[in-house]
Amino acid sequence: MRRHHRTTPRMTRILGSLLLVAAAGAFTVGAAPAPGEPIPLGRVVPAPASVAPGGPPYRITDGTRILVDDSREARRVGEYLAGVLRPSTGYPLPVTSHGRGGVRLRLAKGPFGAEGYRLDSGRGGITITAAEPAGLFHGVQTLRQLLPAAVEKDSVQPGPWLVAGGTITDSPRYGWRGAMLDVSRHFFTVGQVKRYIDQLALYKINKLHLHLSDDQGWRIAIDSWPRLAAHGGSTQVGGGPGGFYTKADYQEIVRYASARYLEVVPEIDMPGHTNAALASYAELNCDGIAPPLYTGTDVGFSSLCVGKDITYDFVDDVIRELAALTPGRYLHIGGDEAHSTSHEDYVKFMDRVQPIVAEYGKTVVGWHQLTGANPSRGALAQYWGLDATSAEEKAQVAKAAQSGTGVILSPADRIYLDMKYTADTPLGLDWAGLVEVKRSYDWDPGNYLPGAPSSAIRGVEAPLWTETITKSADIEYMAFPRLAGAAELGWSPAATHDWDAYKVRLAAQAARWEALGISYYRSPQVPWPAE
Repeated sequence: MRRHHRTTPRMTRILGSLLLVAAAGAFTVGAAPAPGEPIPLGRVVPAPASVAPGGPPYRITDGTRILVDDSREARRVGEYLAGVLRPSTGYPLPVTSHGRGGVRLRLAKGPFGAEGYRLDSGRGGITITAAEPAGLFHGVQTLRQLLPAAVEKDSVQPGPWLVAGGTITDSPRYGWRGAMLDVSRHFFTVGQVKRYIDQLALYKINKLHLHLSDDQGWRIAIDSWPRLAAHGGSTQVGGGPGGFYTKADYQEIVRYASARYLEVVPEIDMPGHTNAALASYAELNCDGIAPPLYTGTDVGFSSLCVGKDITYDFVDDVIRELAALTPGRYLHIGGDEAHSTSHEDYVKFMDRVQPIVAEYGKTVVGWHQLTGANPSRGALAQYWGLDATSAEEKAQVAKAAQSGTGVILSPADRIYLDMKYTADTPLGLDWAGLVEVKRSYDWDPGNYLPGAPSSAIRGVEAPLWTETITKSADIEYMAFPRLAGAAELGWSPAATHDWDAYKVRLAAQAARWEALGISYYRSPQVPWPAE
């Protein structure tokens, strides 16, 4: 019964949507503002918590300064903002702690939480205020969207660079707003991952879940088991060259993500999805025989040998080395589709592995099959089922949630970014169904899983599996525009959720994606500007 009732009354949702539309101002569907007119404050994605338009706009000129506190964090965000604005405006935009007016980034106590901010704009300048640096950074992403899309280009553009007057007060609904990138089925370089990180940051995503191991490839160097990367990383789906990250490579991804306030969550999938490891070390197999490397796309056929002590030496070494490289709080141990592992062995394996994660200072995250074992205290379960998943399986997850296990929602027929949009989509899979843009957006995480307390829902995450994905343009085509909707589900208040209002704001993102060189799917459900 719970799934049929909104967490907020329907009238509240309607009023919230009307307020956002009113704040956005009257404009042609999907169209850019008239030349010389600023973008309305309410046209931001994700939808802000509160928008109060009013007063004259601020104009960025060659005399504008970016004013920051003396803190290193505020200066770093200021330099990031300057790096976005200088190429397109051609202005010097010095970052300084002295002066008046301009764009001010200010850390101050207030009711912002860890990631919230307030943006005040008027003729005299713009001030972004936050309690923490992450809030300043998210406020900067909002400021980007309030400037013309041409601000994203890497050559000087004519402007003018107007920001509408008024105030945005904003903070996220959920603390976990994630995107997963599978680098195991096909390998992606450090540069390609960085490109995706920049795209995620624009929409206030704060978790990058890296799927680092699977049957088709092992992608992280482990000093104590060197053949994992050297041999297990030497191929990919279809038999390409594969690849792996050195420890320095991985640390560079972590550093780059951290500078954009994304926390990297590494995943080593186990006990299934382990053929690359089994092919690298014969002793991890129960029969002591290493299978050949695998380049297909079937699942569920591989398993670590649960009964061997060396299996846990292996797990301990891998988790120890990976945890030492990862400053974030979480380590994902997979646990899905372990069809070649008996239920008894699966429970035994998880009972031994979860304490190892804790020993090295990390919190366990696992796919929701972990709830069929004994989730450790504080563990998070990532739900990837469907609307049509059995009531029994959903109840198992809900029962764990009632007992304190946090839940990350990644329903495959809603926000798996590798699902085809339509039957004609040239990339992706369709085992979870066809997922058009409206379907990916039009659900409420707060009441999606029957019986799960709303307090147990930590947030949402949009996974992108890469069986058919081989280059950055493929990532972008499958992620955009659906990623923006997933970000809004994680960030925006439930009262703002309205497809008809959202699709107009979404359409306005097209020019920004084009300026950034992002490949995207022009869904017929969205009123895009005329080409």
